[in-house]
Amino acid sequence: MSNCFYSTIAKNIKMKGSWFKIFVILLFLSSFNVAESQINVAFDPVTRSKNLSDTALLELVQKQTFNYFWEFAHPVSGMSRERSNAAYDYGDEVVTSGGTGFGVMSVVVAADRKWITRDTAAKFLLKMVKFLGKANAYHGVFPHWLNGATGTTIAFSRKDDGADLVETAYLMQGLLCARQYFNNNSNVENELRNRINGLWNDVEWNWFTKGGEDVLYWHWSPNNGWSMNFAIRGFNECLITYVLAASGDNFPVTANVYHKGWAQSNFFKNGKTFYGHLLPLGFDYGGPLFFSQYSFLGLNPTNLKDNYADYWVQNKNHTLINHDYCVDNPKQFKGYGADCWGLTAGDTYNGYDAYSPENDGGTIAPTAALSAFPYTPEYSMKALKHFYYDLGDKIWSNYGFVDGFNETKNWYAKSHLAIDQGPIIVMIENYRTGLMWKLFMSCPEIQRGLKKMNFRY
Repeated sequence: MSNCFYSTIAKNIKMKGSWFKIFVILLFLSSFNVAESQINVAFDPVTRSKNLSDTALLELVQKQTFNYFWEFAHPVSGMSRERSNAAYDYGDEVVTSGGTGFGVMSVVVAADRKWITRDTAAKFLLKMVKFLGKANAYHGVFPHWLNGATGTTIAFSRKDDGADLVETAYLMQGLLCARQYFNNNSNVENELRNRINGLWNDVEWNWFTKGGEDVLYWHWSPNNGWSMNFAIRGFNECLITYVLAASGDNFPVTANVYHKGWAQSNFFKNGKTFYGHLLPLGFDYGGPLFFSQYSFLGLNPTNLKDNYADYWVQNKNHTLINHDYCVDNPKQFKGYGADCWGLTAGDTYNGYDAYSPENDGGTIAPTAALSAFPYTPEYSMKALKHFYYDLGDKIWSNYGFVDGFNETKNWYAKSHLAIDQGPIIVMIENYRTGLMWKLFMSCPEIQRGLKKMNFRY
């Protein structure tokens, strides 16, 4: 790839904070060809029902999407595969730490909705946490990718071959929810809780302040040390990392790490209005929608406030800006409108990109609008019905909706990604019952950590 290509991406995504991580990801992914050959059946068009009630449609989408984390789980570890199609030359064994955290939450939803039995779910998760207990970890922190058969690290990039704190935070968010849910006094559930507590207590959050700085760092490697040098600053998808780090029992960070690290950057506070909606924090127009979703699969933004923002207002307005931009459609992409919206990171016609109103290539990701159900239920339902009834022959499959589509380019993905499928299940459930929010917020560690950082809820 040319330097012009790299500089164009860098300009589009404003190499700041987590967006610099996305830039590195894009460079890494762009160096490989995305193969359409599949590890498993990633896209078989599925017969669709007609005239479903809204409730029945939501249930169907959740249950169908769950197939990704159940039927397609790695057979040895039970962890979630990175994606459904063979791509980037990394073989069939790659599982993802963060995506597995989302998968754990989907298993809890499945048990609660009785798609699978509670005992089956508990045994499945127990197998997974036993595997994680023997897998590679660095100061208690897992790598981005693991070999799902052996538990050894698969490097995400040349120097990213060790601990990934953000991916581990997503994993721990899911595991803590499972610990709270499986609270019966049985041998399986007792062991599951104890093993989750062991993994949780092993995470050395304070190690990732790089010797006591007032900020968390994303990576550490036994081979490369701190050479990735990515300080995690807000506002973006990484808030959950600071919440968990402040909540740790054995190796917590101080409140100063949150206030002087996360909350101190030239893109943390915004305060401007876009399409009539005030955006308290973050990049102009809010950035990709996963910013308001990944951390809030468990962390309940309802009435959640700290020194800097009301997080319900932040997340709802971020979503409304993204929706209104797509309705406005200033670049005149085909298909955009009130029933077809949602810009976030995912697969696109020429690889992978992190789309937002400031970096729009015409690709809609179903996960964006569907994982926004708690914030914009009416708009999300319009999108869901369009995706299912109007576009379903192109984007609906055994694993739910595909990762993205671009009608301007007449391109429809045949792939699914764990980090995009999981939030669909979990955030629709939070809209319907608040289940995952209740579980995560019931953790005494989380309550202490939020209080430490002066959160109110």
